[in-house]
Amino acid sequence: MLGLFGRKPKSKKPDSIHDKKSRLRRHVKRKEYDLALKCGLELLREVPSENDVLFIVGSIYHVQGRHKEAIHYLARALDIATYDSEALILKARSHLALNQMKEAKACCHKVLEVDPKNSEAARIIAES
Repeated sequence: MLGLFGRKPKSKKPDSIHDKKSRLRRHVKRKEYDLALKCGLELLREVPSENDVLFIVGSIYHVQGRHKEAIHYLARALDIATYDSEALILKARSHLALNQMKEAKACCHKVLEVDPKNSEAARIIAES
């Protein structure tokens, strides 16, 4: 009891980037996309070139059918990791949703440069 009243309350330190990324992933896992977007965009204001977050934000926009926004964030992720197959395929899908066949094929050709056996890229090229 002696120290009970004399202690200063612990100050809450701000969340680290790691904590914010964990919260972002938790929201995505729970399919809380609006909260995930809020976290992701907040993170990107702090660290604009965080590749994982750019990919996640682009993915959420894709899932929501907001393909122009998805393409924007996926392109930023691809500026960092040029041959990221997952980002390229997702960007291709968004281009397809917007009837941008030439751009979709370009993404798929880039995938096939590094992963010649990628069946989804080959399928998109064949179908478009």
